[in-house]
Amino acid sequence: MQPDISRASVRLDLWLWAARFFKTRALAKHAIETGKVDVGGQRAKPARGIRIGDALVIARGEERFEVEVLILSGTRGPASIAQALYRESDASRLAREQARAVRAAERAGFQAPEHKPDKRARRLIRALGDLDAL
Repeated sequence: MQPDISRASVRLDLWLWAARFFKTRALAKHAIETGKVDVGGQRAKPARGIRIGDALVIARGEERFEVEVLILSGTRGPASIAQALYRESDASRLAREQARAVRAAERAGFQAPEHKPDKRARRLIRALGDLDAL
């Protein structure tokens, strides 16, 4: 994958796909249309041309990326090259790591049962379910 230096701008959905934020262009387009991608603090359309230096805010699932466009590319390549297309802000990276740590801590307390509940346990589960309905 060679960065395209001759271009002045690249379609937003194409760049997001090339930078590996989304697996397909269709997913990138859908995210843009549903307002999960902002360019310079404003909602954008999939065909909007982005330029070097543009600031993007990308919400993907529970993650939020704040990136600056460094290189324009319209072709998808290896992840190592795709990561060179943008620079993520330190605040964004720190916030994502903290959110990931919180989610991991929330999951750490849960332990799945080793076996299916027996007859007595099922009755207790049903009784607890009735209490929640009150």
